[in-house]
Amino acid sequence: MKTNILEYLFESAKACPDKAAYFDEQISFSYDRMLKAVKAIGTKLITKLNVKCRPVLVYMDKSPAVIAAFWGCVYSRNFYVPIDTGMPEMRIRLIVENLKPAAVITDMTYYDMARKFSNNVFLYEEMTETPVDENLLSERLATSIDTDPVYVLYTSGSTGVPKGVVVSHRSLIDYVEQFCNEIGITEDDVIANQAPFYFDASLIDIYCTVYAHASMGIVPLDYFSVPLRLLEFLEKYNVTTIRWVPSAMKMVSVFNGFKSLKPKKLRKIIFGAESMPVKVYNYWKANYPDAVFVQIYGPTEITGVCTYHIVDRDYSDDETIPIGKAFRNTEVFLLDDEDRLISRSGTVGEICVKGSCLAMGYYNARERSDEVFVQNPLNSYYSEKIYRTGDLAKYNDRHELVFVSRKDFQIKHMGHRIELGEIETAVMALPDMKNACCVYDSAKDKIVLFYETDAYDDMSLTEALKKRLQRYMIPNVTKKLDEFPMLKSGKADRVKLKEMI
Repeated sequence: MKTNILEYLFESAKACPDKAAYFDEQISFSYDRMLKAVKAIGTKLITKLNVKCRPVLVYMDKSPAVIAAFWGCVYSRNFYVPIDTGMPEMRIRLIVENLKPAAVITDMTYYDMARKFSNNVFLYEEMTETPVDENLLSERLATSIDTDPVYVLYTSGSTGVPKGVVVSHRSLIDYVEQFCNEIGITEDDVIANQAPFYFDASLIDIYCTVYAHASMGIVPLDYFSVPLRLLEFLEKYNVTTIRWVPSAMKMVSVFNGFKSLKPKKLRKIIFGAESMPVKVYNYWKANYPDAVFVQIYGPTEITGVCTYHIVDRDYSDDETIPIGKAFRNTEVFLLDDEDRLISRSGTVGEICVKGSCLAMGYYNARERSDEVFVQNPLNSYYSEKIYRTGDLAKYNDRHELVFVSRKDFQIKHMGHRIELGEIETAVMALPDMKNACCVYDSAKDKIVLFYETDAYDDMSLTEALKKRLQRYMIPNVTKKLDEFPMLKSGKADRVKLKEMI
């Protein structure tokens, strides 16, 4: 039984030392090269810091070198915290204030900025030149335990202060092994990475790669705005597997990208983090009828993914693809407003999760942790933590979980409880609709719909929705946008949309 995520790297470097582990269009790290860089970084951190289980910021542009820095932090028995180089300085300062990092790993491009966040700033280029001390590394590794943190990922906080989710080796190992075994990631796979490294969707790419002795290529961010270049990347590098947010896949379908180029090796298409519009799925499925399509679900607080649905049937444009069933060694269940277990189909409840996948809580935020990592209300006999996701779902007639919306997207309007996600699903089912997002103006008690399309104006859109929604669910205000404000995760930026009301 493994107790440290590094064991995957050791095994891969031994089994296939010359195989490309991580690459982009500028550089490629074989497993052997990766391990050598990791050992040098780990040696440097141990000798210069001499601390354990402390956070180390990694502040560099996305590349295979960043992954080496991650592993190096872990080898020193510390944990890494990825920071987006495009993040506003004010947000970084909030994270630094919460984190109080032991050090920052960066390069010359960001050295001056990194000095603002810590007195201990290490240049990646110099760290990799450190002579490796095998004895020192072995001694440090021997002291590690599976509840040591691997990383902290910061997510948005409802109070405006970012929340740092702390995840242990135990949780990450369980997550990676269950995912790879259920979905069938193997040494023959080449995974195309879309998600930023500070976003939990990247965990599948980074760690399933090394678990399976596979390869991972980093797709340049701007390619997701140019479908042909995106597809050329998949073709050039013989990509077999993608784990993308639906927004990234939508770009290909909107511009009918497969008419120009259809990558030949693609066979596993995994999507999550937001609802997949069925017409986008249908477009991809029509072009890849023999590929495996998988809808996944899970928040950062349970390491990344807790349910999956291998799409095995046809769906009409106004249906919702289920998020499916729990992975092995994970239990997912629904609770109603009075903390009673929901088992019948059609009844909406909050998704709750228990198992090894649970994060350790929020970093330096005990009260916020205690609000959502709570005692299981169904168990009064012994201590048993669950995570209350704040997401709402229901069972369909097949007893598959179907995501409904965020709990905070549930509103009371005209005497009715309304899920804003249901309205968005109806809008996205309309032909030629590119984007849609609903927000609630509580001051004026109005549902505001933002949308992006050339096929409708406000009046024709409202008429179309009257045929799909109950009257009380029709948006009070519709606002057509030429371009949607998007987060780097690929989701609509609801904060900016609210500012546009």
